[in-house]
Amino acid sequence: MATVEAPAVAIEARGLGRDFGAFKAVREVDLDVRRGEVFGLLGANGAGKTTAIRMLCGTLPPSRGSVTVAGVDMIRHARRARSRIGYVTQRFTLYGDLTVRENLLLQAGLYDVRGARLARRLDWALARLALADSAADRAGHLPLGYQRRLAVAAALLHEPDVLFLDEPTSGIDPLARQHLWELVYELAASGVGVLVTTHYMDEALFCDRLALMDRGRVVANGTPEELLARPLASPPLELRGGDNGWAAMLAVAPQVREVLPRAGRLRVRLQPGIEPEGWAAAVRAEAAQRGLSVAINLRAAAELEDVFVDLVEAREAQS
Repeated sequence: MATVEAPAVAIEARGLGRDFGAFKAVREVDLDVRRGEVFGLLGANGAGKTTAIRMLCGTLPPSRGSVTVAGVDMIRHARRARSRIGYVTQRFTLYGDLTVRENLLLQAGLYDVRGARLARRLDWALARLALADSAADRAGHLPLGYQRRLAVAAALLHEPDVLFLDEPTSGIDPLARQHLWELVYELAASGVGVLVTTHYMDEALFCDRLALMDRGRVVANGTPEELLARPLASPPLELRGGDNGWAAMLAVAPQVREVLPRAGRLRVRLQPGIEPEGWAAAVRAEAAQRGLSVAINLRAAAELEDVFVDLVEAREAQS
């Protein structure tokens, strides 16, 4: 019998939407995630990321649109599709009164993982997620980082084609975040399609491609490099020098839209229509009158947060 190869596209959504009464939580979202790709769904809390991922996983029926996961229609054949995915929810949903090992055995039973395969996958999960020393501990007594590891281990026991991670590093320490991302890259290299939701801008840069969500819509997508190269209505400037009161003074200036302190410098966004060179000259003159020296970079590199804020502000201006 010929071997059936997994489809090149791990997740495909077209016109995906979800309403809660009159409230449109997700609005006509189109997504494509390839096998072996780490795809990030980025947005502020309340942007619709979790609602979208629940529809993609088959745990929430969409109000409209289509979803195919690992080549299976998630709406018509949700049970068959779910057998090919792993899903780590934002909140810990395993059984707190069961031990780590008992939770993994229960999860294995749900996916019909048994016999030699069960022993192999259980050993892999406990070792790869550094849970071997905690195997006999009750899950409810574990620190948050260990609970997140257990949730990931449970989602991977049946070797899914697609992995969904909803805010997987929220609340865990930096070392645990690093280990989790190492595992994500390892899985992607083996051909697993990975979709991650996050509101951490720095973490989004770890993804191969991104979709930026705001108020239920995808407002931009592309690689991190493509998104960072987008022209901005208010490009950031960087200011170094001055004194401790400089940030407060700039924040109330009518020409300034936003001031963000960053590691010994100030990132400044001007109001639309303000000419950067003229503004910079006026700031330098003000600093000289105070006996201070400031350096202003008029071509500061954009950060992903700048792109996201620029897109959101443009949408608000149009609405």
